[in-house]
Amino acid sequence: MKERPLCNNAVVNLTDRTVDFVEPPEEVLRSFIGGRGLNMHYLYKYLKPQCDPLSPDNVLILGNGILTGTMSPNSGRHNVTCKSPESGIIGDANIGGFLGPEMRFAGVDRLIILGKADRPVYLYVNDGKVEIRDASKYWGLTCSETEARLRYDLGSDVEVEMIGPAGENLVRYACTRYGPKNAAGRCGSGAVWGSKNLKAVVARGNQGLPLANPEGMLNKFNELKDYLKSSKVTQVLGRVGTPLLYDVSNYLGAIRTHNSQQTVFFDTMNAEEVHKYVNKMVGCYGCVVHCRHRNSVGGEGPEYTTEVLLGSNIGVADTRDMIELNNISNELGLDVSSLGTYLAWAVELYEKGYITDKDTGGPLRFGDFETMKKLIYDITYRKGFGDTLAEGSLLVDKYGKETADFLIAIKGLPQSDPHDVRYIKAFALGIATSSRGADHLRSRPTLEILDLPAELTRKVFGQPIDPNPTSYNTKAVVVTVTETILAVADCMGICKFITHCWNSPRNLNYDHFSQLTELATGLKFSKEDLIGVGRRVTDQERLINYQEKGIDRKDDTLPARYFDEPMPSARAKGSHIDREKFAGMLDEYYELHGWDKNGMLPQQRIDELNRLKNLS
Repeated sequence: MKERPLCNNAVVNLTDRTVDFVEPPEEVLRSFIGGRGLNMHYLYKYLKPQCDPLSPDNVLILGNGILTGTMSPNSGRHNVTCKSPESGIIGDANIGGFLGPEMRFAGVDRLIILGKADRPVYLYVNDGKVEIRDASKYWGLTCSETEARLRYDLGSDVEVEMIGPAGENLVRYACTRYGPKNAAGRCGSGAVWGSKNLKAVVARGNQGLPLANPEGMLNKFNELKDYLKSSKVTQVLGRVGTPLLYDVSNYLGAIRTHNSQQTVFFDTMNAEEVHKYVNKMVGCYGCVVHCRHRNSVGGEGPEYTTEVLLGSNIGVADTRDMIELNNISNELGLDVSSLGTYLAWAVELYEKGYITDKDTGGPLRFGDFETMKKLIYDITYRKGFGDTLAEGSLLVDKYGKETADFLIAIKGLPQSDPHDVRYIKAFALGIATSSRGADHLRSRPTLEILDLPAELTRKVFGQPIDPNPTSYNTKAVVVTVTETILAVADCMGICKFITHCWNSPRNLNYDHFSQLTELATGLKFSKEDLIGVGRRVTDQERLINYQEKGIDRKDDTLPARYFDEPMPSARAKGSHIDREKFAGMLDEYYELHGWDKNGMLPQQRIDELNRLKNLS
């Protein structure tokens, strides 16, 4: 029997209905490792420059990390990558659950999907093969209906990732979903699935996943499981999930409220209030945290992001109402971060007279639950004003460039972070420079707000760090260090919740990643090797963004509201972003990356990325 390659990639052409398998050269594998890294490498290789994201020329990639599905803790992650129909630059999202591991158990590490099917299809991954199957009878179903029907037809042991009606109807911020909560939420990849007539990816794995050192891997898992469970952050996340962050942020006066015009909201979104609607906590593959809520309203969630974006940001204060909006959005397959931002922006557009009843069909008000609920359905099925809102940030061109000043978005992607970043300067720099737009999951420098001892932060960041979160000093260092290790975690297929620099300095670091990779694959990576991978991924993303939309310094900025309007409430009152000091942080960030003053890579590194592209 042929030995299984370390990375088995299936190139699926939906137009021609062909499937070919490719294995990356060892140099490419070592340069990008897997997950997000190899996805970016293949996106750069296969994407036709400046193509329409909703055309057959776009590339859609589902790629597992090198540790996905192994006995590594929290190793249930994979990345979904394409050119974003929302922003026009890279579209990339990390998703948990069980689909990624099941793909690997079925003998496939990555799906590189080209072209467009002539009718609805799903991909069936099993026994080292990928089949293109008819999905006509599943088209139009919600996410949970799709999963239930496919499991009824194929067997309860299959794992399913799918789009809902929002993706089918090409809503530019539609997502893909595994189960009732897990989502590749950002950048509108669900619309790309819909544009290709791809309803679902289904996997059944019976091959297992060979490990270089199974006994050592089991011992290391048990060691790290106990180590991670001893963390207080892990224990709290396992009890109440991410809503624990709402209480602290609201106390500071840094909750995005009424489209970031206000920054304090009701205590109805506090973790303990949300927990009253939780039946149980569940987790993804190999999880030692179990941060996911199964709620009593008929779904999973909400996350902290959802309770702010579909709660305080649109003025919905009732806990159950917010959870209902969460469940509806999940069923329909919408990115709640973009959805909640566009809904709030629409209300402010209405308040300021940019749109009227003639456009909307009736008044738009913060806190109007029934109108918000109706709009979510109308966006999904492209009815009335919902059809307009389904176009997302492209509406800036329709309503006037000045409306971008209060659309809380960067590079065309709405801010996912529920925090108002005017208070925490490292967060502000992080979302401004994120490769996929206003996003906190690329660099989220949480350690900034934990008041850690100076000797510990020096060890984490490699130099003394200004501990004041409102200071601009050394924040570029914090963002760069955090951004790099989180890129490596995405290459590994490991959840960020247990990654060093996310919630705790005690979580898994480069040494842990090196040990786990060698036990799983036999490949050896030093800490310096892994840092090099993280920086290479960041460079690759920057180069793709420049290729697609000329992304440079002018785009690494913030909404005008964050510069010009001080925060109005509580302990963060008066905070804003100083333009000159922000420019100084940006200069330092570029210097740390080895980019020029305009944020562009040196030619030598562009040449190296092109050489690697041509190797595959």
